[in-house]
Amino acid sequence: MKNYKGLIYPYIVWIAIMIVVPMLMIFAFAFIQDDGSSVSFTFDNFKRFFSDETFPNVLKRSLGIALSTTLVCILFGYPAAYIMSKAEGKKKSLLVLLMTMPMWINMLVRTYALMGILADNGLLNSILSFLGIPMVQIMYTDSAVMLGMVYDFLPFMVLQIHGSLEKMDKSLLEAAADLGAGKGKTFLKVVLPLSIPGVLSGITLVFLPAVSSYFIPNILGGGGYTLVGNLIQQYSLTTERDFASAISLIMAVIIMLSMALTKKLEKFSGTEGSED
Repeated sequence: MKNYKGLIYPYIVWIAIMIVVPMLMIFAFAFIQDDGSSVSFTFDNFKRFFSDETFPNVLKRSLGIALSTTLVCILFGYPAAYIMSKAEGKKKSLLVLLMTMPMWINMLVRTYALMGILADNGLLNSILSFLGIPMVQIMYTDSAVMLGMVYDFLPFMVLQIHGSLEKMDKSLLEAAADLGAGKGKTFLKVVLPLSIPGVLSGITLVFLPAVSSYFIPNILGGGGYTLVGNLIQQYSLTTERDFASAISLIMAVIIMLSMALTKKLEKFSGTEGSED
C-alpha cells in the first residue's frame, strides 16, 4: 500500500503562509509599538479599546445582533430542516435544492439583491403600495442588517440540522412508538436531543461570521451602522493598523471562547461524536 502522507505537506505550507504568518503579523502589530527609534511591547491598543466607551458599545452591538441572528436562524431553520428530513424521494431532493441554490450565488451579490427588495422604491414597497398599504422604511436600520444576516446565513443552519436529522437512527423512532410515545413526546425525547449536534454546528456557522461581518452592515446599514468588522476594516485602511490588529485579536479570543463553549455544550448534552 502506497504511503500518501507526503500529500499533506503542501497543505501544511499553505496553512502556514495563509493563516499562521498573518496571525503572527496581527499579534506583532497589536502588541509591538515602533516609535521610529525603538520598538517596545505595549498594551496601549487594548487599553484604548476598552477605555473609550464607543468601542465596547460597538462590540456589544455586534454580539447582540449576532446572537439575535443565530436565534432567528434556529427558530426558522429547525422547522425547515425537520420538514426536509420528513420529505421523501423527489420532494426531498427539490427541498434540498431550493435551500442550497442561494449558496451558489456570491453572498455580496445576494445582499445587493436584498437591498433592491428593501429600498424605499424597491419591490417590497411597490407591492405594499399596490395593495394600498403604507410603505415601510426598513433600509439603513437594525432590522435591515439582521434580515440581511438571516437571509445570508440561514442555509448554514438548515443544512447542519438537516444532516443531523438524516443521520438519526430511525429505529429509535419505531422503538419510541412501540413504547407508546406520541409524536410530541417522541420529538422531545428522541428527535430533539439527537439533533443537538446539528444545532450546535449551525450555531457555530451562523454566529461566527455574523459577529465579524462588515459588508452586510455597510450595504444594508448605509455605512452608518458600525459593527466590529467595520471597525477592523476602517482602521486597517488607515495608519492605525496596530489598533485594527488589537481589535482583531479581541475578536479572535471571543470566537475561540464561543467555540469552546459550544464544545462544552456538546459534552454536557452527551451528544459529542454521536453522529459518527
